[in-house]
Amino acid sequence: MKQLLDFFNFQQKINYKTEILSGITVALALVPEAVAFALIAGLSPLTGLYAAFVMGLVTSIFGGRPGMISGATGAVAVVIVALAQSHGVEYVFATVVLAGLLQMAAGFLKLGKLIRLVPHPVIFGFVNGLAIIIFMSQLVQFKDPSGDWLTGESLFILLGLVLLTMLIIWGLPRITKAVPASLTAILVIFGIVTFFNIDTKTVGDLASIKGGFPPFHIPDIPISLETLEIIFPYAAIVAGVGLIESLLTLDIVDEITETRGSGNKEAVAQGAANMLSGVFSGMGGCA
Repeated sequence: MKQLLDFFNFQQKINYKTEILSGITVALALVPEAVAFALIAGLSPLTGLYAAFVMGLVTSIFGGRPGMISGATGAVAVVIVALAQSHGVEYVFATVVLAGLLQMAAGFLKLGKLIRLVPHPVIFGFVNGLAIIIFMSQLVQFKDPSGDWLTGESLFILLGLVLLTMLIIWGLPRITKAVPASLTAILVIFGIVTFFNIDTKTVGDLASIKGGFPPFHIPDIPISLETLEIIFPYAAIVAGVGLIESLLTLDIVDEITETRGSGNKEAVAQGAANMLSGVFSGMGGCA
């Protein structure tokens, strides 16, 4: 029984306050991110949200590293955008399923431990690269609908909200760690915008996100060698990019927490999550 509980990452002592606050923070942060990455891939925003739901749920249960969250990511979006444009969303779903199977195979073959061979400078470059990509992707928020840069009062209001958000995230942990700084920043800025009726973009302005739970859907594609030739190169790249990003993230969290996760277990969990994401109308992703 103990081995079974350990496999599912269940622990006898759970800090429910921490888990709930962390869950709320992640949920609020993942919504705009999932929508944005789905749009980058040329897909419906719901495919990103479905991926965030399925992958976050599966990897939190089966994953090899507490403190990590999986969902729709830019790394996967940029790989599948060409396939989505050329063959449509059904081929994307099939690609994600196949990528998941490849990732599970890597985990079962115990290839996840190879990430330990990656030098630290590569890890630092990976983290800094992600930061730059995320920063650059947000610059579009400083443009008006016509594509021109904001000026005057609109620009100063947006800059003020951004700087206040960063100040809360940076400064609150130095005062108290009772609540997550990111969650506090989201709620405070939301309260300010609502109370003062400030005209800003919302997630709903980007695209409609109305929908229910992820629907079970077998990809509607021809089962043939020609189809495999189309999707396999994309699936191999998605699997490789997803595993590298996930396992590098695992290594970073290991270093921060001074504990060690299981790369092979995480690879299997990522694979299972992508496979299920593909059959539940999600675009796939990684940690």
